[in-house]
Amino acid sequence: MRLIALVLALLLTAPAAAQQTDVVLLRPARIFDGIDPAPHAGWQVLVRGERIEAVGPNLAAPAGARIVDLPGATLMPGMIEGHSHLFLHAYNETSWDDQVLREPLALRTARAVAAARTTLMAGFTTVRDLGTEGAGYADVGLRDAIARGIVPGPRMLVATRAIVATGAYGPKLADPTFAALGAEEADGAGVALAARHQIGGGADLVKLYADYRWRPGEPSRPTFTIEEISGAVEVAHSAGRIAVAHASTAEGMRRAILAGVDTIEHGNEGTLEIFRLMRARGVGYCPTLAASDATARYAGWNGAAPEPESIRIKRASFAAALAAGVSICMGGDVGVFPHGENAREMELMAAWGMRPADVLIAATSGNARLFHIGDRLGSIRPGLLADLVAVDGDPTLDIHAVRAVRMVMKGGVVVRDDHVRNESQP
Repeated sequence: MRLIALVLALLLTAPAAAQQTDVVLLRPARIFDGIDPAPHAGWQVLVRGERIEAVGPNLAAPAGARIVDLPGATLMPGMIEGHSHLFLHAYNETSWDDQVLREPLALRTARAVAAARTTLMAGFTTVRDLGTEGAGYADVGLRDAIARGIVPGPRMLVATRAIVATGAYGPKLADPTFAALGAEEADGAGVALAARHQIGGGADLVKLYADYRWRPGEPSRPTFTIEEISGAVEVAHSAGRIAVAHASTAEGMRRAILAGVDTIEHGNEGTLEIFRLMRARGVGYCPTLAASDATARYAGWNGAAPEPESIRIKRASFAAALAAGVSICMGGDVGVFPHGENAREMELMAAWGMRPADVLIAATSGNARLFHIGDRLGSIRPGLLADLVAVDGDPTLDIHAVRAVRMVMKGGVVVRDDHVRNESQP
């Protein structure tokens, strides 16, 4: 009996010690909170466990707290990549067709694991991954492996296979009976059914291709009708998920907007009228400037004048979106260009007319709001998850500073620590 009593006492007391929550006081030069465009000089953040407990000036360090000094640095929310493809790698390394047709699933998954870690180390603690492009539901497994701590990476919102109209996707082979491998084909009432299949398979959101090239070399044209898109959108919203549309043409965008999607991806040929419709309907815009830039460079453009037509069209559409006041999503279609280079999109957004502070808002609280995760992520407020990034300098003045990552914290755990000075509480 005495032995049993001793064991019970140990069981009751040991967890109390094991469950002691880590407390960290972060002391940067300034804080960009994700909402206010002006940084807060001298503010600090107190993290307890996985969440932010307090934010403001002159915070007192609780007994036993670890103090992390970040002199000269800006502390900001973990950045959110709005359009990623972790199962793709740069097209100047391997073409999209060859990645989908020739690279085995195991190889693509191993690449995605490495890409996820690289993305996290670059300060992007959440990604919206918009399709595995032929890798099936492998993004569900990667998302879950990251969430369980098996491999490092950002929080993932996954679209799994994406939905395309029959015959309107690729890869395209000479035999027309060959079915598309890059996404799930569906038509009519089957579009809503495909959305159900994908949600049941683990999708966090539904992605549709509202337009695409029917044959190689052709311009993009609308594929789904408004009614077809609406069916999938209704399924997604009923399941508590958002719906997004790949749409490059003005008509494809119009159909997707009227069907109720939450965000439009690319919008290369968007007009002022279309963007005004987007704003009126509360639809966000993810311009993917970096993908257009990268594709043009792969084709031989050196980045200087004269710009190719594709870049001139893209600049005009982005200017129209800004003029219309559309909610801008920060997402570069990374995978077209190397993972870890996510900041390339932010730099282009600033170079093409957005204030650096507005770019930062888009990459933090803006994306969190558009993706319906603002109650957990995207800003530095008490009660939110402690996904935080410290960068050298002030990115509200110079957007390039987001590349100078010094520290990354995800859920209260420091996953990258470059020359951070740690001190114990006296």
